[in-house]
Amino acid sequence: MPKQIKAILFDIDGTLVDSNDFHVLAWEEAFAGIGARFDRQTIHDQIGKGTDNLVPTLLPDLDDDAVEKLGDAHGAAFKTKYLDRAKPFADARALLAHAHGNGQQVVLASSASGEELDHYLGLLDARALVGEATSGDDVEQTKPAPDIFATALAKLDGLAPDEVIVVGDTPYDIEAAAKCGMAAVAVRSGGFPDAVLTRAGAVAIYDDAAALLADYAASPLGAGNPTA
Repeated sequence: MPKQIKAILFDIDGTLVDSNDFHVLAWEEAFAGIGARFDRQTIHDQIGKGTDNLVPTLLPDLDDDAVEKLGDAHGAAFKTKYLDRAKPFADARALLAHAHGNGQQVVLASSASGEELDHYLGLLDARALVGEATSGDDVEQTKPAPDIFATALAKLDGLAPDEVIVVGDTPYDIEAAAKCGMAAVAVRSGGFPDAVLTRAGAVAIYDDAAALLADYAASPLGAGNPTA
């Protein structure tokens, strides 16, 4: 029998909350502010990274100050125009509640800002379900660097990486998990193709939170858990 999963690290944007397309629009606006143009698919392919990794991928010649200013512009556009329009995916809260009810620790681990993470906790009505949370504000580097998941793992009372699993929607979630020795389950709700998620190392792929909840006991989240 596989080792029982005792904690689950959930990404938020594109995984629990339908916000990826809004982030694309906010980045498009930020880039336009400095005269840079990218098609939306190009921007979408970088969603899941924080500013520190997203901007240099698309604009490698910018200095750190310019990168930070672009991140601030994206954050301002997202907060003022899109944050309140982002809604939870169907059964996102129910998925967290099911894991919590199994006695598994529920952790939010996102490249989003601390302010956005707090907003999403309220939006999901999940404050009583989530034991720990780590945002992009807490680390030096965001996904696909391992910092966010490593920081979250360090909060989990000495759990080993094989007792923890990640749920995310981007290849950057999966790559960051692997760097910490953790497996990752992917959801398609963020808009990344199966081939990209599989190549990154996803151990399973589900359509969305609702599909993962429906198959919970048989999924990697329920591994070794007789009550899943």
